[in-house]
Amino acid sequence: MEKEKEKYSEELNVAVRVVHMACGLCQKVQKGLLGNALDDDEVKSKDDDSLVTIADWSVQATVSWILSNTFGSENVSIVAEEDVQTLSKPESAGLLGKVVSTANECLAQASRYGLKGPDKTLGPSEILEAISRCNSNGGPLGRHWVLDPVDGTLGFVRGGQYAVALALIDNAEVVVGVLGCPNYHMKRDRHNKQQQNHISSEVSVPSPDMLEEGCVMYSKKGTGEAWVQPTVYGDSKYEWPNFAKQVRVSPIDDPALATFCEPVERANSNHSFAAGLASSVGLRNKPLRVYSMVKYAAIAQGDAEIFMKFARAGYKEKIWDHAAGVLIVQEAGGVVTDAGGRSLDFSKGIYLESLDRGIVACSGTKLHEKLIGAVYASWESSSL
Repeated sequence: MEKEKEKYSEELNVAVRVVHMACGLCQKVQKGLLGNALDDDEVKSKDDDSLVTIADWSVQATVSWILSNTFGSENVSIVAEEDVQTLSKPESAGLLGKVVSTANECLAQASRYGLKGPDKTLGPSEILEAISRCNSNGGPLGRHWVLDPVDGTLGFVRGGQYAVALALIDNAEVVVGVLGCPNYHMKRDRHNKQQQNHISSEVSVPSPDMLEEGCVMYSKKGTGEAWVQPTVYGDSKYEWPNFAKQVRVSPIDDPALATFCEPVERANSNHSFAAGLASSVGLRNKPLRVYSMVKYAAIAQGDAEIFMKFARAGYKEKIWDHAAGVLIVQEAGGVVTDAGGRSLDFSKGIYLESLDRGIVACSGTKLHEKLIGAVYASWESSSL
């Protein structure tokens, strides 16, 4: 029993520490972006018109290097969002140089977080290798780390919410989940719903004080617990598990009092169907539109009760956009399924291939059952 209790403890420990490192990196890059006009060498558009920044590549290089160095590269399979195609082009030498510099600066701080960094500065080829090592497609067997280096890049470049998401999947089950939310505060008073305003997705530039009040949330499967820590800033040293406190979902089960989150972007989410569904079950509060997996963190620590996402036809959900958040909400006492009421299936590779219509995450079973029932009642008349 004791051995089972300790299972994945080392992986969780390392994952929390490296996500803290990544949050520090992102904070520094975001402050630079907010203080200057956006540079073509710092923000790029991908083929799907989504954005990628030097933070995305630098975080992926950092996390990849730490995981491979800690557990052995031959033992580590990493599924991650970014590749090196853009960075490898001759015209991207300036961009690559910034990524190399940013990643090395972060890795040099590893000892502050209780991790071992490189003995010497990594060169461009080594940084590219670390990024490209994250080329696993996952699947039903074995262990796979799943990383979204900067989830919600649009929020990141606009000074809004974003997350660093890292999960470990073992034989298709998410067993470790860590969410770094550098602009999302720990909840100081769990019973004060007025604290909701700190997850505003407004695109105004945050104040320096706000930028230094983030958190890292984490959980391990089967514990029935989720925890949150403040992010580490300045010259302070990370100490496990100082300042950690347990989070729990909201007890609210009356739809009239519940707050629901949905994605900001309309391109891959049907806001009108979600609005109709909200009305049909009696949700009265205005939806909270938030970039990134911060939506899952909001439910886990009781700032919101519901997250709904119904993708438009042709859009396929990726596992790195959900794995860490799903586990944290579940272990904090919440429920996450597809819109048909089935558990999300992480065994099909990089996509949630068998997803039924959409994703519904709730703080409890009562709200969840009402929403799933409403989905079935509303679906035939929808335009999805």
